[in-house]
Amino acid sequence: MGLRESKKLETRQLISDCATRLFIEQGFEQTTIAEIAASARVAKKTVTNYFPRKEDLALDHHEVFTQGLARTVAERGPDEQPLTALGRTFRTALLEHSPVVGFTGPAFARMVADSPTLTARLRELHDQREDALAAALTTAADAAPSPSPSIAPRAAAALIAAADRLLFRRIQELTLTGHTDDQIEATLIPEADHLRTLLAAALNNHPTTAAW
Repeated sequence: MGLRESKKLETRQLISDCATRLFIEQGFEQTTIAEIAASARVAKKTVTNYFPRKEDLALDHHEVFTQGLARTVAERGPDEQPLTALGRTFRTALLEHSPVVGFTGPAFARMVADSPTLTARLRELHDQREDALAAALTTAADAAPSPSPSIAPRAAAALIAAADRLLFRRIQELTLTGHTDDQIEATLIPEADHLRTLLAAALNNHPTTAAW
């Protein structure tokens, strides 16, 4: 990475950090772009050039989030089935306390929960995550040498995404009620395993050999 690109990334991160701090302190709706620009010591136009939508200043890793499930399916091993890969990836993220699955800390979780705008944006991102997964599952189904699966990729994506949303919301709820990340991890491991078993049954396959 060149100096110019590195500087751009630093500026983007600075703006995002300043915005998040102000959102937590003042509330998302109450904070202006001008205040964020002043805090980061940049022009208002610089803020909007990096973040065209105000919501993206708070949810700045939205592309990683929306593409996460699809990327797991696309990048899985040649002999690994999609549902198995998705379960493995979620377990890893859970053990790492990754913000992608909902570990955002109590202050950030409260900021999002208190903002109708961010709550709505998060629903949009979950929808985009599901759409990307459906596309990846369609590609996987088209490439499979076996006969057509018993359930359409769009329906499979809807079921998987519903479980994904449930676990994300569960982590956020536990965070807001004062549970530590370690406590949340311990609670979510059996719940996630149970959901994965239900998914495998719904998709008419065994958890370790799921055609999806």
